[in-house]
Amino acid sequence: MSPILTSPRFLSRVMWLDATSCLLTGAIQCVATASLAARTGLPAPLLGATGLFLLVYAAAAGWMASRAVPPRILIGLVAIGNLGWAFGCLVLLFGSRLQPTVVGEIWVGLQVVVVLALAAAQGAGLRATSPRPGPALQA
Repeated sequence: MSPILTSPRFLSRVMWLDATSCLLTGAIQCVATASLAARTGLPAPLLGATGLFLLVYAAAAGWMASRAVPPRILIGLVAIGNLGWAFGCLVLLFGSRLQPTVVGEIWVGLQVVVVLALAAAQGAGLRATSPRPGPALQA
C-alpha cells in the first residue's frame, strides 16, 4: 500500500483540496452569476443556488480537514456526496432540457472530473487507513 495513502495527514489534505475547490467554484458562481450564466448557457438561479451550497459545503469540508483526527464517517458521506454531485452534473449535461454552451459543458464537465477524483482519493484514503482487526485470540 502506498505510504502516501496511509499517511495520517492524507485525508486531511484531500479534504482541504475539496474545501478549496468548492470555495473557488462557489465564489465564482456567486460573484459572477450573471456573467457565468451568459457564458455557460446555464440558468442564473441554478448557478447562484449551487454556488451558495458550495460555499457552505466548503466551510464544512474545511472543518473536517482541520480536525486532529479526520471524521471518517463524515468523509465517507462526503465521498458518496461527491459521486452524487458528479451524477447530477452528468444528468444536467445529458438528461435535462438545458442546453449549455461549450463553455457550460466544460464548466460542468470539469466539476465531474474534479469530484470523481476527490471521491476516489477520499475512498482510497479511508480504505488505506481503516482500522485492521487484530490477530484472532487462540484458546
